[in-house]
Amino acid sequence: MSAILHEPRALRVNGKAANLDALHLEAAPQPEPVAPPGHAVVRVAAAAVNPSDVKAALGLMPQAVWPRTPGRDFAGTVVSGPSEWIGREVYGSGGDVGITRDGSHARYLVLPEAALRAKPQGISMDEAGAVGVPFVTAYEGFRRSGMPQAGQTVLVLGANGKVGQAAVQLAAQAGARVIAVQRGPGPFAGFASAPVDVVDARHHADLGAQVRELTDGRGAHLVYNTVGSAYFEAANKTMAKGATQIFIATHDRAVPFDIFAFYRGMHTYVGIDSLAMDCVASTAQLDAMREGFERGTLKPFPVARHFALDEAIDAYRLVLSGSTDRVVLRP
Repeated sequence: MSAILHEPRALRVNGKAANLDALHLEAAPQPEPVAPPGHAVVRVAAAAVNPSDVKAALGLMPQAVWPRTPGRDFAGTVVSGPSEWIGREVYGSGGDVGITRDGSHARYLVLPEAALRAKPQGISMDEAGAVGVPFVTAYEGFRRSGMPQAGQTVLVLGANGKVGQAAVQLAAQAGARVIAVQRGPGPFAGFASAPVDVVDARHHADLGAQVRELTDGRGAHLVYNTVGSAYFEAANKTMAKGATQIFIATHDRAVPFDIFAFYRGMHTYVGIDSLAMDCVASTAQLDAMREGFERGTLKPFPVARHFALDEAIDAYRLVLSGSTDRVVLRP
């Protein structure tokens, strides 16, 4: 079913649900909001469905408020607010949007003026509405680690995931050598503006030795571990002297930790929680990447499918099933 411009509506969730079958998503009427002072109203054209959106709708995010409209990422057009922004196309994301404030799975989204950032030219609304969470998470990890530099080696673990793909792009754009670790054959599946060395983790039991071999024994300067515990021990063995490892997720919360190797290696660990970055901070990160999207050194993810609000539960189910497709709602 294609989206039809009927009366404005917003998805509403009213409480926790044990699973998707029990989740009630109501597409409720949404009158066009009036922008409070210092704010703007965006008419949403496309909004990604992220795994965190679905988990938050089910009640798995403890900071989430009820009732609310889900959705963290968005692209659209400013329809009210500061005069210099009206009619301009914007894009963004936020750890507060759709979690502690009404989100983007709606026709209209109210944002602070400081969260307005111009959508990159040359990419579609669907694409702009689907870059937020993965690229903001990847960028923030690198920002807090000094950013990749030409001449460095960046190792991305879980490079087939969306944050992993974004991390590969950002590191390649910076001129670093990139080693992408994925569980699958063939070349790196995502885009990169420079060649990427690929390691199929299924065929390399000793990942540390493989990375050392690829780097003439030096190891990686930055290790972006998008998976967490499954790669923790192996990742530590890939780290060069003074290297940094970045974490965004994990399966097991407790892991064996070699303190001796940690301090002798002069290593640093950086933890990233994208939910702690509100829409002002998140859109500032996206704005820092806008030039890369416009010149083509960064590429948005292909959007495989789009859904109307009436089909939102199907989109949520697809994302929660572990689908690698990037999907958006067109409210």
